[in-house]
Amino acid sequence: MLIGTFQHSLDAKGRLFIPAKLREELGERFVITRGTGGCLFGFSHEQWETFTEKLRALPLGDPNAQRVVRLLSAWATEVEMDKQGRALLSANLRECAGLGKEATIIGATNRIEIWDRSTWEAYKSKEDIGYDEAMSQVGI
Repeated sequence: MLIGTFQHSLDAKGRLFIPAKLREELGERFVITRGTGGCLFGFSHEQWETFTEKLRALPLGDPNAQRVVRLLSAWATEVEMDKQGRALLSANLRECAGLGKEATIIGATNRIEIWDRSTWEAYKSKEDIGYDEAMSQVGI
């Protein structure tokens, strides 16, 4: 299971260290794509296949569904970790997520999310306020 919060820096080439706890589940090669809220999503190949099965089931006639399919697929990139456990994030993905030098990686059960550290801190502060209400609305 992908859980936890980790702080790391991107190097000058755009490589990000992926913690060992997360690497084990992601595998040496995994898929990164545009996420929501200003982050990137990272999926193991197995989870990406499960996710894309849902995308393939979306109706072709629904413009919103097709927008999601197109954009997620267009941004998707397979990355491979180097021997030091770093993944190279392409310039377009870094730009998409507004990634600067400092990043926060969170485990979100079936995927990782990669955030610019300041964007994550702002998101977390804002969302913490409505956490209890959100929990009650989703039935947990």
